[in-house]
Amino acid sequence: MNNNGTSATRLSPVSERVDWVDYAKGICIVMVVMMHSTLGVEAAAGKHGFMHLVVEFAKPFRMPDFFLISGLFLARVINRDWRTYLDRKVVHFAYFYVLWLTIQFAIKAPGMAAEQGWVHVAVMYLQSFIEPFGTLWFIWMLPVFFVLTKATLRVPAALIWIAGAALEMAHINTGWTSIDEFAARFVYFYSGYLFATYVFALAGRARANPSLALAGLASWATINTLLVFSGVSELPGISLMLGLAGACAIITIGVLLARANWLGALRYCGEHSIVIYLAFFLPMAATRALLLKTDLIPDLGLVSIIVTAVGVLGALVMWWGAKRFGLNFLFERPDTFWIAPKQRAVQLQAAE
Repeated sequence: MNNNGTSATRLSPVSERVDWVDYAKGICIVMVVMMHSTLGVEAAAGKHGFMHLVVEFAKPFRMPDFFLISGLFLARVINRDWRTYLDRKVVHFAYFYVLWLTIQFAIKAPGMAAEQGWVHVAVMYLQSFIEPFGTLWFIWMLPVFFVLTKATLRVPAALIWIAGAALEMAHINTGWTSIDEFAARFVYFYSGYLFATYVFALAGRARANPSLALAGLASWATINTLLVFSGVSELPGISLMLGLAGACAIITIGVLLARANWLGALRYCGEHSIVIYLAFFLPMAATRALLLKTDLIPDLGLVSIIVTAVGVLGALVMWWGAKRFGLNFLFERPDTFWIAPKQRAVQLQAAE
């Protein structure tokens, strides 16, 4: 293993990215879009389709794995000076949050105003800076985790992890996304940071022993299914176990896909997960409305799959269009919004 903990990983000769990380991130972002698409379709239709079972199966690990992967490379940059660290880990995400929050409000404001007035719209917009809005809560929460982890470097890591685990197991439900999601997710982000060496070791073993990895995945899938559909997956302790186990499973799947060089489109989605996360809501919502209004496809499960696919592909099309027509600011932070000197992009997805 080298000094960066990247034993048994493959790096793209062009971008020097860890292959399985992009595959894992691709799985994560597709699952996130699938969840929003499926639940949105079902809420609008007033009934469930077969994709509801898939969403329920993924619920214990869908967001834990995303946060764990987000913390994997933090050790490489956490000792930077505060100015540079805040630029990369706070201002970066804050720019996209404010921009896409404004875009979402511009689209939704007329409907909201028709129901409750423009004063309500203004209050909701301002409130969104302390209570994340809609699908954007993930990039609102990440800077909080980045700052907290750096600010507590002098605190014993074991104490922080135990506190994070206790918060997760408490299943706090105040109704405020900022509080509830912080309590539920910080332990996974911190686990990615704290146990990165072990995660890379797991990836190395999975790549070296694919048969054993497949057997482990089969066991995990069986246990996850039994616990989810028996109704105990959200009990204290079990939810934490399933979150960590599911994150390891997604990483293992990413390693196996990278080893076989299969599903390159999924890796592409992982490389551009922030693009998809920011923009999928618009093609998703438009496709959902069209399909349900016209009733072209009666099966809700199939509708959910189509809405998911269009959400992912539509976001990428928006990104390609933005580059083509000089609207790069939608997905790339302009120089004006940097508070530290630009540097060459940090390797191995560390800056994402």
